[in-house]
Amino acid sequence: MPDESHLIDALRRQEPQAFSQLFETYSDKLFRVAVGLLQDEDEAEGVVQDAFLRLFEKLDRFEGRSQVGTWLYRVTTNASIDRLRQRRVNQPLAEEIDGDDEASFMPAILTDWTLAPETVFASTEAQLELDRCIAGLPEALRVTFILREIEGLSTAETAEVLNLKQSAVKVRLHRARLALREGLSSYFGELVSRVEEN
Repeated sequence: MPDESHLIDALRRQEPQAFSQLFETYSDKLFRVAVGLLQDEDEAEGVVQDAFLRLFEKLDRFEGRSQVGTWLYRVTTNASIDRLRQRRVNQPLAEEIDGDDEASFMPAILTDWTLAPETVFASTEAQLELDRCIAGLPEALRVTFILREIEGLSTAETAEVLNLKQSAVKVRLHRARLALREGLSSYFGELVSRVEEN
């Protein structure tokens, strides 16, 4: 991406190349975040379109206090969470996951995966199982994991997108990893057993 101030200026001048560059840089990333939260590609596409539309509508007021990408991630994340809330009006979205009850997040099942060959982890079946476990995370943990581990945002960027302290992001990421490890333990435990038998 070019210098952000030049990009914003080009967008304000409505230069087609600037719009194309912005869309090509962020559309797939934003789509992955939205579909990771919503588990619905059509809804995710709508969220991404809305995020770009909101940016274009607010360009004159965009002050550059955050990066364009960070702002787009925040809009996409918030819009996705809003849609999840609309789906479950009577069910609270944000679980109490930032408290001190560490015991409730300790995995009950732990499997030593070091015996499994790398090809096991790279298989399509393993990726599908990982996707299933990520989709099963509570939304607050899932969005943190997606932004940090899948999209590669830094802890500071993730905290800015989610409007959290960096320490809260670290706690959520740790708990997401523990939950995923537990969710994947039985699956990989079976694979390790098969490898040991052969």
